[in-house]
Amino acid sequence: MSAIRARVPASRDADTRAQTADTVSVAAGSLPGVLTVSTVNVNGLRAAAKKGFVEWLAATGADVVACQEVRAEASRLPEHLREPDGWHTVHADCAVKGRNGVCLYSRIEPRATRIGFGEREFAESGRYVEMRLPGLVVASLYLPSGDVGTERQEEKERFMAAFLPYLGELRDKAAASGDEVVVLGDWNIAHAEIDLKNWKGNRKNSGFLPEERAWLGRVFDELGYVDVQRRLDPEGPGPYTWWSYRGKAFDNDSGWRIDYAVATPGLAERAVSAVVERAPSYDARWSDHAPLTVTFDWSPPA
Repeated sequence: MSAIRARVPASRDADTRAQTADTVSVAAGSLPGVLTVSTVNVNGLRAAAKKGFVEWLAATGADVVACQEVRAEASRLPEHLREPDGWHTVHADCAVKGRNGVCLYSRIEPRATRIGFGEREFAESGRYVEMRLPGLVVASLYLPSGDVGTERQEEKERFMAAFLPYLGELRDKAAASGDEVVVLGDWNIAHAEIDLKNWKGNRKNSGFLPEERAWLGRVFDELGYVDVQRRLDPEGPGPYTWWSYRGKAFDNDSGWRIDYAVATPGLAERAVSAVVERAPSYDARWSDHAPLTVTFDWSPPA
């Protein structure tokens, strides 16, 4: 399979054409009738690989896997992580070594890829990458985490302000082409009280601030995107996707749901399952996040 890796200058984002693969798992120009996608913040890809990520990737039934917080330049990754056998890959590195980084692994040959979303400040931030598949745009997003009263929070706010209109443009362009969209990733915002265990104690903390939650609400209410997992499981609480390494957060399931599959309505309606692959024990974890895996019925109408 081919690997697609790109770095873009700070002045612009980039669209890069996909290379031709030797083999693909489905016929060129089509998606499988049952399409499965996964997203996970790996908290350092090389570290995760030593703890079980490689085995997870080999065993997953996902057709596309989105990773965030890779924290390594693609050129410095070993081949089995940079371009694993059986996968097409695209990596978006961060210009600051050891920070951020997102990537996509796809069993399906992409028609094109894109790094960044057109905002100069974040062009080399390693926070956004897309693949254009037949009938579908799939993206990996790592939204800044923020910290109230610091530059990190200001960066997060600037990112959100720039990213919201891009989501609208992405939706419109996809619709004009008859395509669907799914943005997979670590959005670093718990949208509602049912999305984190200790919501009362976090109302003034980044990730659950009223303005952040309102922004995510605009993604859903104004732009029309759908939180696929919450559509399938509207009640909650959870299921959570991130637990602090501190204390007994994982053992007590004191977590946050901040990893989402955010899709256009036509795709969201095809979702048949959404599963958080929570590790069976604290010691079995290979990240502080758990993969979120969503399956769609992509078969044509009868």
